[in-house]
Amino acid sequence: MDLDAYVRAKSPTWQRLDELSRKRHLTGAESDEILDAYQRTATHLSVIRSSAPDGAVVAYLSTLLARARGHALGSTATTWEQLGRYVTVTLPAALYGTRRWWLTVLLVAVVFAVGIGWWLLSHPTMEHAFGSREQIEHLVNDDFESYYSAHAASSFAFQVWTNNFRLALLCIAFGVFGFPVVWMLYENILNLAVTGSIMIRHGRGDLFFGLITPHGLLELTCLFVAAGVGLRIFWSWVAPGERKRSESLAEAGRTAVAIGIGLVVLLLISGAIEAFVTPSGLPTWARIGIGIVVWVGFLWYALVLGRRAHQRGATGDLDEIDRGYSVPVV
Repeated sequence: MDLDAYVRAKSPTWQRLDELSRKRHLTGAESDEILDAYQRTATHLSVIRSSAPDGAVVAYLSTLLARARGHALGSTATTWEQLGRYVTVTLPAALYGTRRWWLTVLLVAVVFAVGIGWWLLSHPTMEHAFGSREQIEHLVNDDFESYYSAHAASSFAFQVWTNNFRLALLCIAFGVFGFPVVWMLYENILNLAVTGSIMIRHGRGDLFFGLITPHGLLELTCLFVAAGVGLRIFWSWVAPGERKRSESLAEAGRTAVAIGIGLVVLLLISGAIEAFVTPSGLPTWARIGIGIVVWVGFLWYALVLGRRAHQRGATGDLDEIDRGYSVPVV
């Protein structure tokens, strides 16, 4: 196809669409005209993308259609409709689409924590490298348990929530560099393994798991999700495949934003459990049971509901008309 001739032939339609899209108010006749021009221009864009994918022309028409969309297609979905779609489609699809990353991080972190904990239990003298005898006795007999009840539940929940989502969002934000994500994950898992080994060695393993499990299952999984998404961002520009690095990075970044917003809410739930359930007077089995139910609910949301959304074509990214079109790459 002769692209220059095609552009000359179709540019009057594009110019008219541009004029109409810049008007604040349209008459009835103009509304019909802009709808017709919009449909024609969308067809032109499809033809150019498939026959002569020129980057400048594709970008121009994509911008033109995006600007005219409101006039041509009417108002978009309401905020509540958009929120409902995000909760039931976008977020679970994004979690499912990135599952290989965060499930791998989860598995590696668990193996690392168990390995370090086992090694520390096999070398009892190593615990003194992390604190004096008095500090360890305070941790075992008082500090670990009192941490969850030393402050008012509401303020403690807010403190835990802000700290956790700050850490999760840092994993995503620094994901483009790769190493900071691994380091933050290493520090948190090492701290958990060291504390757990000390509590178990001193005969307080039941207390450790009874207090850490109710909120820790969801909290740590959210951290693994954030780390996995961050590493996916890093890999998107290291190995972009057949796409440009900028396009690959942009797609991973948009999906990461969708997941990051969801993690803020999930970590709020985790913080509420840590503040109100973990230190409560409920039996240990009941507190752990609540944590397991919430965690299994998250896995169902991410892997089952997410799979259903993914099968319907959702990816967790913006719709093509909102994110712009990409020129095919050979």
